[in-house]
Amino acid sequence: MKYQILGKNIEVTDGIRSSIEKKLARMDKYFVINDDVTCRVVVRSYKVGSKIEVTIFTPQMDFRAEVKNDDLYAGVDLAIDKLEGQMRKLKTRMDRSKSGKIGLGKAVAIDNFEPYVDEPEEEETVVRTKSVFLEPMNIDEAVTRMEAIDHDFYMYLDDEDGKIAVVYRRDDGGYGVLEAENDLA
Repeated sequence: MKYQILGKNIEVTDGIRSSIEKKLARMDKYFVINDDVTCRVVVRSYKVGSKIEVTIFTPQMDFRAEVKNDDLYAGVDLAIDKLEGQMRKLKTRMDRSKSGKIGLGKAVAIDNFEPYVDEPEEEETVVRTKSVFLEPMNIDEAVTRMEAIDHDFYMYLDDEDGKIAVVYRRDDGGYGVLEAENDLA
Protein backbone atom coordinates (compact mmCIF):
# COMPACT_ATOMS: atom_id res chain seq x y z
CA MET A 1 0.00 0.00 0.00
CA LYS A 2 1.30 3.45 -0.87
CA TYR A 3 0.99 6.06 1.87
CA GLN A 4 0.43 9.78 1.50
CA ILE A 5 0.45 11.62 4.83
CA LEU A 6 -0.43 15.31 4.82
CA GLY A 7 -0.50 17.82 7.66
CA LYS A 8 -2.75 20.86 7.97
CA ASN A 9 -1.65 23.31 10.68
CA ILE A 10 0.91 20.70 11.75
CA GLU A 11 4.25 19.56 10.43
CA VAL A 12 4.28 15.83 9.81
CA THR A 13 7.59 14.81 11.35
CA ASP A 14 9.37 11.54 10.63
CA GLY A 15 8.20 10.26 14.02
CA ILE A 16 4.55 11.03 13.28
CA ARG A 17 4.86 9.58 9.77
CA SER A 18 6.46 6.32 10.94
CA SER A 19 3.95 5.92 13.79
CA ILE A 20 0.98 6.42 11.46
CA GLU A 21 2.42 4.04 8.84
CA LYS A 22 3.10 1.42 11.52
CA LYS A 23 -0.47 1.68 12.82
CA LEU A 24 -1.90 1.52 9.29
CA ALA A 25 0.21 -1.54 8.46
CA ARG A 26 -2.33 -3.65 10.34
CA MET A 27 -4.77 -2.82 7.52
CA ASP A 28 -2.51 -4.49 4.93
CA LYS A 29 -4.03 -7.91 5.64
CA TYR A 30 -7.36 -6.67 4.32
CA PHE A 31 -6.09 -5.67 0.90
CA VAL A 32 -4.52 -7.38 -2.05
CA ILE A 33 -1.47 -5.14 -1.95
CA ASN A 34 -0.35 -3.64 -5.22
CA ASP A 35 0.25 -0.19 -6.63
CA ASP A 36 -3.48 0.34 -7.14
CA VAL A 37 -4.12 0.65 -3.38
CA THR A 38 -3.26 4.04 -1.90
CA CYS A 39 -3.85 5.32 1.60
CA ARG A 40 -4.10 9.07 2.20
CA VAL A 41 -4.02 10.42 5.72
CA VAL A 42 -4.77 14.07 6.45
CA VAL A 43 -3.88 15.21 9.96
CA ARG A 44 -5.31 18.54 11.13
CA SER A 45 -4.26 20.24 14.32
CA TYR A 46 -6.52 22.65 16.17
CA LYS A 47 -6.03 24.69 19.34
CA VAL A 48 -7.68 21.86 21.20
CA GLY A 49 -7.33 18.40 19.66
CA SER A 50 -6.86 17.13 16.16
CA LYS A 51 -8.78 15.56 13.30
CA ILE A 52 -7.57 12.55 11.36
CA GLU A 53 -8.99 11.60 7.96
CA VAL A 54 -7.94 8.24 6.54
CA THR A 55 -8.97 7.36 2.98
CA ILE A 56 -8.02 4.11 1.29
CA PHE A 57 -8.45 4.16 -2.47
CA THR A 58 -8.94 0.87 -4.34
CA PRO A 59 -9.98 0.41 -7.96
CA GLN A 60 -13.44 -0.83 -6.91
CA MET A 61 -14.31 1.21 -3.81
CA ASP A 62 -12.95 3.85 -1.48
CA PHE A 63 -13.00 3.51 2.30
CA ARG A 64 -12.95 6.63 4.49
CA ALA A 65 -12.96 7.37 8.19
CA GLU A 66 -12.78 10.72 9.97
CA VAL A 67 -12.13 11.06 13.69
CA LYS A 68 -11.75 14.04 16.02
CA ASN A 69 -9.73 13.38 19.16
CA ASP A 70 -7.56 15.26 21.64
CA ASP A 71 -4.74 12.76 21.08
CA LEU A 72 -3.43 12.40 17.52
CA TYR A 73 -2.25 8.80 17.97
CA ALA A 74 -5.45 7.67 19.67
CA GLY A 75 -7.36 9.32 16.80
CA VAL A 76 -5.44 7.23 14.26
CA ASP A 77 -6.33 4.06 16.20
CA LEU A 78 -10.00 5.07 16.27
CA ALA A 79 -9.98 5.80 12.53
CA ILE A 80 -8.51 2.37 11.82
CA ASP A 81 -11.12 0.75 14.06
CA LYS A 82 -13.81 2.63 12.14
CA LEU A 83 -12.43 1.41 8.79
CA GLU A 84 -12.32 -2.17 10.03
CA GLY A 85 -15.95 -1.85 11.13
CA GLN A 86 -16.95 -0.59 7.68
CA MET A 87 -15.19 -3.54 6.08
CA ARG A 88 -16.80 -6.07 8.43
CA LYS A 89 -20.18 -4.58 7.59
CA LEU A 90 -19.38 -4.84 3.89
CA LYS A 91 -18.37 -8.50 4.37
CA THR A 92 -21.71 -9.21 6.06
CA ARG A 93 -23.60 -7.43 3.29
CA MET A 94 -21.70 -9.40 0.63
CA ASP A 95 -22.43 -12.68 2.42
CA ARG A 96 -26.16 -11.87 2.41
CA SER A 97 -26.12 -10.83 -1.24
CA LYS A 98 -26.11 -13.98 -3.34
CA SER A 99 -26.00 -11.99 -6.58
CA GLY A 100 -22.31 -11.23 -6.16
CA LYS A 101 -22.66 -7.80 -7.73
CA ILE A 102 -20.11 -6.27 -5.37
CA GLY A 103 -16.84 -7.23 -7.08
CA LEU A 104 -14.20 -6.18 -4.58
CA GLY A 105 -12.10 -9.32 -4.78
CA LYS A 106 -9.45 -7.66 -6.92
CA ALA A 107 -8.58 -5.15 -4.23
CA VAL A 108 -9.98 -6.31 -0.90
CA ALA A 109 -9.09 -9.61 0.75
CA ILE A 110 -12.62 -9.79 2.06
CA ASP A 111 -12.19 -13.33 3.38
CA ASN A 112 -9.87 -11.95 6.10
CA PHE A 113 -12.85 -10.30 7.79
CA GLU A 114 -15.15 -11.82 10.30
CA PRO A 115 -18.77 -10.86 9.66
CA TYR A 116 -20.77 -9.24 12.44
CA VAL A 117 -22.13 -12.08 14.53
CA ASP A 118 -22.46 -10.76 18.06
CA GLU A 119 -24.80 -7.96 17.09
CA PRO A 120 -28.48 -8.47 16.36
CA GLU A 121 -29.01 -8.63 12.64
CA GLU A 122 -30.78 -5.61 11.33
CA GLU A 123 -32.31 -5.85 7.94
CA GLU A 124 -31.14 -2.81 6.04
CA THR A 125 -33.88 -1.81 3.70
CA VAL A 126 -34.58 1.17 1.57
CA VAL A 127 -37.30 3.03 3.40
CA ARG A 128 -38.10 5.59 0.77
CA THR A 129 -37.61 6.01 -2.94
CA LYS A 130 -37.99 9.38 -4.56
CA SER A 131 -37.65 10.33 -8.20
CA VAL A 132 -36.70 13.83 -9.23
CA PHE A 133 -36.64 15.73 -12.47
CA LEU A 134 -33.19 17.25 -12.80
CA GLU A 135 -33.29 20.78 -14.03
CA PRO A 136 -30.25 22.27 -15.76
CA MET A 137 -28.72 24.96 -13.52
CA ASN A 138 -25.42 26.34 -12.31
CA ILE A 139 -23.82 25.67 -8.95
CA ASP A 140 -25.00 28.94 -7.39
CA GLU A 141 -28.64 28.18 -8.19
CA ALA A 142 -28.26 24.64 -6.83
CA VAL A 143 -26.84 25.98 -3.54
CA THR A 144 -29.71 28.46 -3.31
CA ARG A 145 -32.30 25.71 -3.82
CA MET A 146 -30.54 23.43 -1.32
CA GLU A 147 -30.64 26.19 1.29
CA ALA A 148 -34.28 26.93 0.49
CA ILE A 149 -35.37 23.36 1.26
CA ASP A 150 -32.98 23.11 4.24
CA HIS A 151 -31.25 19.94 3.06
CA ASP A 152 -27.58 18.99 3.30
CA PHE A 153 -27.42 18.11 -0.40
CA TYR A 154 -29.10 18.88 -3.71
CA MET A 155 -28.93 16.92 -6.98
CA TYR A 156 -29.10 18.80 -10.26
CA LEU A 157 -28.10 18.75 -13.93
CA ASP A 158 -25.05 20.94 -14.56
CA ASP A 159 -25.96 23.45 -17.26
CA GLU A 160 -22.37 23.65 -18.56
CA ASP A 161 -21.68 19.99 -19.30
CA GLY A 162 -25.12 18.36 -18.96
CA LYS A 163 -23.93 15.87 -16.33
CA ILE A 164 -25.52 14.92 -13.03
CA ALA A 165 -24.03 16.73 -10.03
CA VAL A 166 -24.71 16.90 -6.30
CA VAL A 167 -23.86 19.92 -4.18
CA TYR A 168 -23.54 19.26 -0.45
CA ARG A 169 -22.85 21.13 2.78
CA ARG A 170 -19.48 20.18 4.31
CA ASP A 171 -19.05 19.61 8.04
CA ASP A 172 -16.04 21.94 8.14
CA GLY A 173 -17.93 24.73 6.38
CA GLY A 174 -18.47 25.60 2.76
CA TYR A 175 -19.87 23.38 0.04
CA GLY A 176 -18.66 20.46 -2.03
CA VAL A 177 -19.76 19.18 -5.42
CA LEU A 178 -19.89 15.60 -6.66
CA GLU A 179 -19.89 15.39 -10.44
CA ALA A 180 -20.63 12.34 -12.58
CA GLU A 181 -17.78 11.39 -14.90
CA ASN A 182 -19.83 9.35 -17.33
CA ASP A 183 -22.17 10.74 -19.96
CA LEU A 184 -25.90 10.06 -19.76
CA ALA A 185 -26.24 9.19 -23.43
